[in-house]
Amino acid sequence: MTQAPGHDGAAVAELVTGAGSSPTWAALAPTREAMLSRARQRADEIIAEAHRRAAETVARARQQANDEIAQAQRDGQAQADSLAAAERGKARRDARSIVLTAQREACDELRDRVREAVCGLASDPGYEQLRKKLAGVAAQLAGPGAVVTDDPAGGVIARAPGIVVDCSLPRLADAAAETVDLACLWAPERPGRP
Repeated sequence: MTQAPGHDGAAVAELVTGAGSSPTWAALAPTREAMLSRARQRADEIIAEAHRRAAETVARARQQANDEIAQAQRDGQAQADSLAAAERGKARRDARSIVLTAQREACDELRDRVREAVCGLASDPGYEQLRKKLAGVAAQLAGPGAVVTDDPAGGVIARAPGIVVDCSLPRLADAAAETVDLACLWAPERPGRP
């Protein structure tokens, strides 16, 4: 290392290491202490600023995490609400389907019972009288020249050109079942209603 002109190598070493008690060392003590104090103060400021920035970064990260959690909860709730609404809708449709199926089965059973009862009239002792009345009504409705024939299931069918009047027992049973107001069977109970 080249020494600067006018500097003693031992004096420089003494300044750097702080060894000895030379007059130079003693003369620089206030400057050295001021520099060390400023260095410590600056180091403390840098550390404080680093702590402040770290705290801000942590606070921002926490806030962002809380915001994301809140948004995820809102999204989750919205999705859950949507799924719940879809499930409620499906449950209503399923329940309606069950009710309609039960109503259709009840209507079919009613029709079958009415048909069975009406068709049972063919074995009733007064059937022949009923048959004659049905034949007269069918012939009159079919018009002049109508041909009235017995239906194998009971009752009669009258035919004229372009006209067929079906007074068979199965057809009369179906017509009777169709006249029943089935809607009243499904209506909710009301006070004063039988």
